[in-house]
Amino acid sequence: MRNIGPATTTSIVTQVRRQWSNDSETRPIRNTAMTPQATLVFDADLLRRYDRAGPRYTSYPTALEFHPDFSLADYRRCASEAGSGADSRDLSLYLHLPFCATVCYYCACNKIITKNRARAIPYLDSLQREIELQAACFTAPRRVSQLHWGGGTPTYLNPEQMRSLMATTRAHFDLADDASGEYSIEIDPRETHDDTMAILREIGFNRVSMGVQDFDPQVQLAVNRIQSEACTLAVIDAARASGFRSINIDLIYGLPHQTCRSFRHTVDRIVAIGPDRISVFNYAHLPARFKVQRQIDARALPDAAEKLAILRQTTEQLLDAGYCYIGMDHFAKPEDELAIAQRERKLTRNFQGYSTHGDCDLIGLGVTAIGAIGNCYYQNARDIDTYSAAIAAGRLPIERGLELSEDDRIRRHVISELICHFSLDFDAVRRLFGIDARRYFAREIAALMSFQDDGLVSISDTGIDVTPRGRLLIRNICMTFDRYLASAPETKFSKVI
Repeated sequence: MRNIGPATTTSIVTQVRRQWSNDSETRPIRNTAMTPQATLVFDADLLRRYDRAGPRYTSYPTALEFHPDFSLADYRRCASEAGSGADSRDLSLYLHLPFCATVCYYCACNKIITKNRARAIPYLDSLQREIELQAACFTAPRRVSQLHWGGGTPTYLNPEQMRSLMATTRAHFDLADDASGEYSIEIDPRETHDDTMAILREIGFNRVSMGVQDFDPQVQLAVNRIQSEACTLAVIDAARASGFRSINIDLIYGLPHQTCRSFRHTVDRIVAIGPDRISVFNYAHLPARFKVQRQIDARALPDAAEKLAILRQTTEQLLDAGYCYIGMDHFAKPEDELAIAQRERKLTRNFQGYSTHGDCDLIGLGVTAIGAIGNCYYQNARDIDTYSAAIAAGRLPIERGLELSEDDRIRRHVISELICHFSLDFDAVRRLFGIDARRYFAREIAALMSFQDDGLVSISDTGIDVTPRGRLLIRNICMTFDRYLASAPETKFSKVI
């Protein structure tokens, strides 16, 4: 599919906005210039009706299905099978760095809050030993084409610690060169210094993702994340001056004291900054699961109607600015690799979200990290003492996992196609798995008929297409193919909108 030029993008946005001005319109826009990335229809009534809790499908099956019977021997066998042969896939490495100096009240990540920086030293020793243990599982050299440091706050580490960790990684894994590798890091602009971005670029990072959430001072105070616009801009300027290829900014809607008016200002400022990618996450208030969220005054949260209005307004602002809608929470410039991968049907989704390198085997390193090797998923120990004890004993700290069945692999493919490309080709399913998709999924297709009646999908003899009205509800559509969902407690998931 051809690239989108500025004039085409403007045309798309004009027509999308025209349709949004009338929620009663039921037909998708017919325009041959339109692409899935930029085509959306906002139907408030349908969004309210379908707004239930459900998985984000960074994996299928989801992590709820992981079990402790998955052993180290199971993992080693999967790693060996995945790494055998000349056609073995590249690797993606995820390193979890859980430390933060202060707590953000909305955060649901696995983290350790401490101002005592010395606490990171023994953890880094364990992490570097784990890198060595994991590398030993792969006898044949496999190129690492993607690497990501997440947290927590990776820039909690000092420059010497970051250099040492990257050097250990290079010593045990074959990292691709800067031109072909995608090496990203999450940063907190408050945890950077004048030379931080230059150091990160020097040791090999070429992409950066940073949290902003909201520039409004009242909102920042309510969630305990005071981060000035000037601080954020200084870090972005430093990243660009240091030669980073891509910048992502995270925003959150649904935080206390947010309104359409206040969040519009934040989005306008972000658009003016011009990051390559923007993620707009829905805040899920789950204080029963995440104790830190109890610090948030629930009475100050925007109600459902206001949240929906913020979502509509924000999506319109980003489309109007020329960003492509990738899916769920993600937007990217038309020339960004995410948008290109989606147009070329090469986009995938994994534990790091939408990815251009989903064909890699993913090795998760660090406490609570999740990996996907061959036909298995695994997760490391979820508390730091258990994690460190396993490493000290010379064994991988894998706590639980799952080996996928043939049915799991089929459904994973279906969900991935829908969530990444908004369509499913029945013939492609037949070629990959040797099944008649219409017969295999007869019950699921029957369940989707109500979605078709509501104009969310179009089902034909050749496949399933998600319409512009259905793209904001893609999680609901994917949930139809999830055979585990009936037994999963809904409280484990966030709302889809």
